[in-house]
Amino acid sequence: MRRTFSVFALMCCLLMAVPVFGMASAPRGEQVFVTNTPRPATDKPINFVTNTPNGPTPTPSATYTPSLTPSATYTPTPTYTPTLTPSATYTPTNTPSPTPTPSPTPTPNGPFIYPDGVNSLTGLPYPNEEARNRRNLIVKISNYPPVVRPQTGINLADVVFEMEAEGGVTRFAAIFRTNAPTVVGSVRSARLADIHLIRMYNALLAYSGTSEPIQNLILTSDFVFRTFSPLKGDNCDNAGFCRDESLDVDFEHTLFLNTQTLYDLATRREVNTPLRARGFAFSENPDANGTPAVDIFHDWWGQADVRWQYVPETGRYVRFNDGYAHFDKGDGEQIWADNLVYLEVEHRRRPDLFPPNANYESIEINFGLVPETTDPAQGRAFVFRDGQFYTGFWRRQDENDGSAIQLIYGGSPVPIMLKPGRTWVTTVRGLGSVVVSDQYTDMAELGRILALTATPTIDPATTTGD
Repeated sequence: MRRTFSVFALMCCLLMAVPVFGMASAPRGEQVFVTNTPRPATDKPINFVTNTPNGPTPTPSATYTPSLTPSATYTPTPTYTPTLTPSATYTPTNTPSPTPTPSPTPTPNGPFIYPDGVNSLTGLPYPNEEARNRRNLIVKISNYPPVVRPQTGINLADVVFEMEAEGGVTRFAAIFRTNAPTVVGSVRSARLADIHLIRMYNALLAYSGTSEPIQNLILTSDFVFRTFSPLKGDNCDNAGFCRDESLDVDFEHTLFLNTQTLYDLATRREVNTPLRARGFAFSENPDANGTPAVDIFHDWWGQADVRWQYVPETGRYVRFNDGYAHFDKGDGEQIWADNLVYLEVEHRRRPDLFPPNANYESIEINFGLVPETTDPAQGRAFVFRDGQFYTGFWRRQDENDGSAIQLIYGGSPVPIMLKPGRTWVTTVRGLGSVVVSDQYTDMAELGRILALTATPTIDPATTTGD
């Protein structure tokens, strides 16, 4: 998309948005939500004094008693000696002090162990037995062209991954467990990164279609029966993939999913197993080392941009796409999240999947192994919660099913604590493109300026695939 104005020029006019990289703090305006955690006092050592006698008690020498020769013998009158009946001897009873009952050690809320009945995607209890007993479900949702907005059902997802598709546009992989909405979409095609996600989150995958090489990878995988698509013959009646032909959009934007129907099919296929994904750690209290940040902006190659702003009244972040408030058609609310996570991930070109001299290729967003090694992938990460900003790293412990993204501080595996709730994960090629500020951009004024500009367009030559 080419625009007649510079996004960054607008930002300079509207806000002094200060990039924050590494552990450096952004210049601060008014600071909010500073958390002070008291340090425990250091106990002093106790000295025990032992009183030891100076030495043995002296033994007295023998005393000489002279022998006396008595005169007349004296016979004494018997003396009455009373018999004493001793009183009862009191033997004190040692009543032991009650042994204090130790408080049970609370079960950690991630990254590897979660309390019983808690959803590992959100850190919150499952709302009902149906949610507890179904599997994580990934649904691929379109975010381009703008005519597909507002999408439906995004605010009901527990976790959303936003990833680059191609040509500077993004696509969503929305993961559902808490809710099973009857309408989600519009549903679009799978990408290479979804092969990583389905393993990481022990998930089912619903998608409209994909390129032939990626479809072959899916059909020959060990998780093939956990994937659902009209490309595989799954339809409206048996799987919930239905067309809304009342929409005035191109045919490829009319596919929506009833997740309840798909869950029923997964149960019949015996793949609706309620497995967890391990990785996120949660706490109601933010980590104490955060930096205030209320406005987060990212530009996708000058073709599209996304901004999130923190709303203190709700404790949530709300989303703007291309300068306009981004809504969910399902509930009519602006798209929101409790946590924002930005991951710096290797983006690999994969022309090798296609015939020689093909004029298209795929992008692999690599959550797998580091190329030419057996080491799990990892990288830098930005985390936002409660109006606070944290820097650290992401990693996968291994490539086993259910081994998902962990967020940790550098130099140790100490987890970065997320707020219990919904998380939006954005994968980027470099965190230098993420602009973080402790001041708000005036979105009403930005919208007024955008309304005076030409509608953004995109060069079709830069896009490939469905």
